[in-house]
Amino acid sequence: MVSIPPMTLDAALAGRRSVRQFSARPVERTLVEEVIAAACLAPAPHHSHPWRFVIVSAEARASLAEAMGERWRQDLERDGVAEARIRRLLSRSRARLAAAPVLILAGVAGQAQRAWPDQRRQRAEDVMFGQSTGAALENLMLAAHACGLGSHWLSAPLFCPEAVRLALDLPADFQPQALIALGYPKEGLRLPPRPPLAVDEHIVER
Repeated sequence: MVSIPPMTLDAALAGRRSVRQFSARPVERTLVEEVIAAACLAPAPHHSHPWRFVIVSAEARASLAEAMGERWRQDLERDGVAEARIRRLLSRSRARLAAAPVLILAGVAGQAQRAWPDQRRQRAEDVMFGQSTGAALENLMLAAHACGLGSHWLSAPLFCPEAVRLALDLPADFQPQALIALGYPKEGLRLPPRPPLAVDEHIVER
C-alpha cells in the first residue's frame, strides 16, 4: 500500500525539479520502497507489471561507473572528442553516481513483452514498454518530491545496456532504461526558476 504525504497535483507537478546536490542525510529504506510502490501504479502494456528497480549499492556503483564509462569513452573517441574533455566528462559522471544517497536502476523485464515476427512491431513493442517505464519514473519522482526528497534522471543506461547488465550481474532479458539519483536536497539549495512556458509551441492542430 502506497502511503505518500498528501500534496495537490499542481503543487507536485510544478514543484518537482531535478536536484543534483544532496545532503548527507541517509534516506530511509521504507521511503525508498514507498516511492518505488508509487512507480508501480503507472499504466503498463498487456496488463503487465514489467518494471524492475535495482537499488545499486555503493560497492556496485564503482563497477557500474567503470563499465558505463568505458563504453562512453569508446563513443567519445570515435566522435573525435579531445582526451582532456573525455576525462572531465567521465570524472563528472563518476562523481554524480557516487554522490547520490540512493541510486536506482530502472528497467524492463523482457519476458513481459510479446514476441513479434517482424522488426517493425517488435520495435513498437520495445518503445511501448519504454514509455511505460517513463510513466513509472515520473510517478517515482513526484512521490519523492511529496516526501521531501529530490531526484534526477540519467538516461546513460540506454546507450550501454550490455555494460550495465554485465556490471550488475543482471539477466540477459533485463532492459536497462534509466538511473534515478535520489536523496534529501542539500540544505539551502536554491534552484533557478523555471523558464516561462509557451504552451502554444507544444500544440499542433490538424
